[in-house]
Amino acid sequence: MVRMACSPAPAPARSRLRMSLAACVLSALFLAPGEEWIAAVAQDSGSVPAGVAEAATSTKKSTSGAKATARSTTTKKRTTTASKSRTHRKTTAKKSRRTHARPSKGVNARAAVLIDAQTGEVLFDKNSGTPMPIASLTKLMTAMVFLESKPDLSKRVMVSREDLAGSGHTQLRAGEVLTLRDLLHGSLLSSDNAATRSLVRNSGLDSEEFLARMNRKAQVMGLPNTRFVEFTGLSEQNVSSASEYAQILKTASLHPLIAHITTLPDYEYRSSTRDHYLVNTNRLCRYGIFDVKGGKTGYISESGYCLATWVSTRTRDVIAVVLGAPSNPARFAETRKMIDRMALAQPTAARGI
Repeated sequence: MVRMACSPAPAPARSRLRMSLAACVLSALFLAPGEEWIAAVAQDSGSVPAGVAEAATSTKKSTSGAKATARSTTTKKRTTTASKSRTHRKTTAKKSRRTHARPSKGVNARAAVLIDAQTGEVLFDKNSGTPMPIASLTKLMTAMVFLESKPDLSKRVMVSREDLAGSGHTQLRAGEVLTLRDLLHGSLLSSDNAATRSLVRNSGLDSEEFLARMNRKAQVMGLPNTRFVEFTGLSEQNVSSASEYAQILKTASLHPLIAHITTLPDYEYRSSTRDHYLVNTNRLCRYGIFDVKGGKTGYISESGYCLATWVSTRTRDVIAVVLGAPSNPARFAETRKMIDRMALAQPTAARGI
């Protein structure tokens, strides 16, 4: 007897549909790339456990929250950076304005003053009360103290090695013989340090007494910010203020010989060995721009370029002092600028010094 193999009875249609749906859900769980699709299938079919759908939704929220936080942090960083940049620019601008402040009336010197020589009216003032090195402007005080002893200017004296040591540029040589008058011209006209030292050495006073007289004269003149430690101006410790030095220049220029020497454009003389030709370091005396009644230049690195001069204009006599100009031409240009802008105006009521 032959038995026939029996095939399983086909499953009802409803069961087959459930199985197909389950297979689709499982395939989606393992193969689908996005959590949003999983959540959608789970909600539609109702066959995925609630935990799976919640996990997918939670992951979506977490990811969205992380992105939002990152965007917020980036925005804050950008805002902070922009704020710091604006603050830096403002600070830099303020520093720049402080560092590169426009000089008063275009005068770049550290200090300057312009005074009416007759009334004492201050026509221009920049740091005129601040004491600072005055370099060879010192030599006017040296000349005044030297002439107070009423020396015989025709006396012939010999230049020593002591006079030359550390004096810088000079036309003089050790052993050379010349008059005290010639030495005085060398000191005031060409600002020769060796000539100035030789004057002091041949003044009849020892160096300590000579220096004491220079400082005592400054005190008598009422100049509390003026002090001297040597005779030439080579030391930065020789100090005065622009306003006080204006008084020194006025007093010195009232001496006829000092006024004569400091206003010469040049001077020639013959020593025991050779001819000498001196040129006034004050350019205002050489070019005939102003009627100069007295003046002196000075320079060392600590003081910058200095100039004090008394000139007569068509409206008034003025004394100009420039301390710490940035260059040799600048001290003359800034003096002219002050005189042209202030002194040539009509006189006003005096304000005093």
